[in-house]
Amino acid sequence: MSKLSIVIPVYYNSDTLELLYDDLKEKVLGKLEEYEIVFVDDGSGDNSWEIINKIAAMDKNVIATKLSRNFGEHAALLAGLSVCTGDCAVTKQADLQEDSTLILEMYESWKRGNKVVLAIRGSRDENAVKKFFAGCYYWLVRKTINKDMPQGGCDCYLVDRQVIKVLEMMDEKNSSLTLQVMWVGFKTEKIYFHRKDREVGKSRWTLGKKIKLVVDSMMSFSYFPIRCMATVGFVFALLSLIGIILTIKEKLTTGTPILGYASLMSVVLFGFGLIFIMLSMLGEYIWRTLEESRKRPPFIIDEVHRSQGDKGEK
Repeated sequence: MSKLSIVIPVYYNSDTLELLYDDLKEKVLGKLEEYEIVFVDDGSGDNSWEIINKIAAMDKNVIATKLSRNFGEHAALLAGLSVCTGDCAVTKQADLQEDSTLILEMYESWKRGNKVVLAIRGSRDENAVKKFFAGCYYWLVRKTINKDMPQGGCDCYLVDRQVIKVLEMMDEKNSSLTLQVMWVGFKTEKIYFHRKDREVGKSRWTLGKKIKLVVDSMMSFSYFPIRCMATVGFVFALLSLIGIILTIKEKLTTGTPILGYASLMSVVLFGFGLIFIMLSMLGEYIWRTLEESRKRPPFIIDEVHRSQGDKGEK
């Protein structure tokens, strides 16, 4: 008999948690051999933790996990994977935008021998602006990081216990867990689904977090920024050399006076701007190296509440 763990990161989701559990109970839980639901409260400022414990009191298979503060979704998912005890684990968003029956499809795929199952957004109901920027991110990932990244992207996935052990061993901060899951390899299957627009609650996926995801993805999985800096530097050096040669030639052949203080300053300031951008990229790499060398944990678990019949309470 196999056991499935459902890992759900929670951040200001008090208005959807009970709806989510009811949906899982209606569509999924009764069809599983054995299961556990791991709710991970990622430092929510609302009453999400109280609701999680309320659900745990009704279902002995619910594990309530609380982080000491907000560490981000990447860390919350890792925390849930570290706590879960299933033979495989599937991640689930708490915003009700994915149909819960998708879990059953992924679980059946795992039974067929796939150790990684990716839930791909085949279509989505969200507005055109969100679709455009999401499409830009996944296009960038395909071109510079992983050519196998689906066009619609992937937020939910199922991973085998062997894959979970590898992810825990990687222990990376400021990274993308989705790209880590794709990077580890193993036998993989993709399942496509329709992503609904959010109807309940407010998204906390801010512009700042989206930008951080792009930077984390690029810095952690690609040398493209370094190669880009080298290419830009080479191109500007070549253009400046050609400009110097043409200027000297113009002076020697026609006697044209070399003037243009404003244009010269524009070029100099533009060059300084590029230099500082490149230095900031190098600073990102240096900072991340320092961050990893500190060996600080990617998350800190404050509390874990299990049923008394399941390994006790931490």
